Amino acid sequence: MDPDTAVEIERKYTVGDGTVLPALGDLPGVRDVDPPVEQDLKATYFDTEDLVLAGHGITLRRRRGGEDAGWHLKVPEGPDGRREIHEPVHGRQQRVPEELLRLVRVHVRAKPVKPVAKVSTRRSVYRLRGNDGVLAEVCDDQVRSEAEGGALMGAWREWEVELVAGDRTLLDAAGDLFVAAGASPSGHASKLARALGDHPVHREPEPPSAGLDEPASAVLLGYLHEHAGHLKLQDPLVRGHAPDAIHQMRVATRKLRSALATYRKLLDPEATNRLRGELKWLAGVLGEARDAEVMRDRLAEMVANEPGELVMGPVAQRIGEELGATYTAAREWVLHAMDGARYFGLLDALDGFLEDPPLRGKASRPARKAVPKLVERDAKRLRRDVLATVPTSEGDHDAALHDLALHEARKSAKRLRYAAESAIPLFGKRAERLAKASHRIQKILGHHQDSVVARDILRGLGAGATGNAENGFSYGRLHALEQAIAAESEAAFRKAWKRFPTTKLKI
Repeated sequence: MDPDTAVEIERKYTVGDGTVLPALGDLPGVRDVDPPVEQDLKATYFDTEDLVLAGHGITLRRRRGGEDAGWHLKVPEGPDGRREIHEPVHGRQQRVPEELLRLVRVHVRAKPVKPVAKVSTRRSVYRLRGNDGVLAEVCDDQVRSEAEGGALMGAWREWEVELVAGDRTLLDAAGDLFVAAGASPSGHASKLARALGDHPVHREPEPPSAGLDEPASAVLLGYLHEHAGHLKLQDPLVRGHAPDAIHQMRVATRKLRSALATYRKLLDPEATNRLRGELKWLAGVLGEARDAEVMRDRLAEMVANEPGELVMGPVAQRIGEELGATYTAAREWVLHAMDGARYFGLLDALDGFLEDPPLRGKASRPARKAVPKLVERDAKRLRRDVLATVPTSEGDHDAALHDLALHEARKSAKRLRYAAESAIPLFGKRAERLAKASHRIQKILGHHQDSVVARDILRGLGAGATGNAENGFSYGRLHALEQAIAAESEAAFRKAWKRFPTTKLKI
């Protein structure tokens, strides 16, 4: 069963022991303040040895007492917000539930997760009510933290205001009221962060700022940071079977690999090729599931749009069985791979690459000079591959080779698109126009490639129909429709290529 999840929006304030909580009934929209509810809370926090979760602002705890005792995972989400995932404690359960571990596996990887601190809180909860119910809760907390061995880490008092049905106007007003009473905004997002204090935690490096006069490496590293973040964001979504997550993770993987190719002149070739090889492996693992999903949906839609009299036999059922089984097996392989040493090693290598990038001398050249040349190199690659799609003579037309040439042009358009995207912070609309035009070519040729793959599947299903004592007519008809789609896609590609913009980005 999936754990409960909600987004909590709250702010914390540090306050002295003798400070009196101000009158909460004067806050906007508040009609009544409930009498305080006293709670005795005991929480054990879990993390890796190097506190990798704390480094990402994530807390994982098991708590006793209060109205929501159990396991809690809190992940930062927007200003003042954290997504809280709750899982009940079963019996005397000491191990972190797998349902929560899978949500942070991209960070902890194969490292063991263990108790790192204990926090005891004496809490007074004041519920602020409006006309339609509870607007917010204000908590007056006396906190004591201990290391796992029992040594005192710290003791403090804090006020916390958490929205329930109220808005940020109430949040702001409460903050003003607390500060006027002598409190100060807390510099820590969680009690664990306050308890750890200056204890070293594992933090990811901040991306460098990219600018025309900054080193070209800053453009690359900014792009890599962005899409490494996207890859990690999709990890728990893939594990949780979220729609489109495999596709989005595959896109992030491809963008990382493509950027390493575009900017390879700035990087040590050995380390870069090794990382590109692992990203290619991951994209391939994700691709099997994604391709099966795309083909299943594509062919199912084609069958559904056919006139009933032209669908002879259990065509939809056969397509669903064939591609459904392929997708299920491929998805299981994705999940298996994502729990393996190779995937965790890839994540480690990606982190290491960003923390200590293997830059060469050319990486220090100003971005205004280096980046346009790198983008232009990918543009030349696309022009070369587009030229290769044009038959050299009337009789020189091998269908399989022609389809392969169009597929190569698609891949080159994709690389140019990603290269142009990386240059948008520098060259604005010109780079954006180039990225959009490249995406248009990529998308059109993607439809063509999908048709190539679909025809191969239909050919196999049609050939097997006789052995199943079924009619192969419908598969042949669908094959012919796919041929027509391929021809239309190629015509659209030729038309779009004629309007393809200049690739010069120089200032």
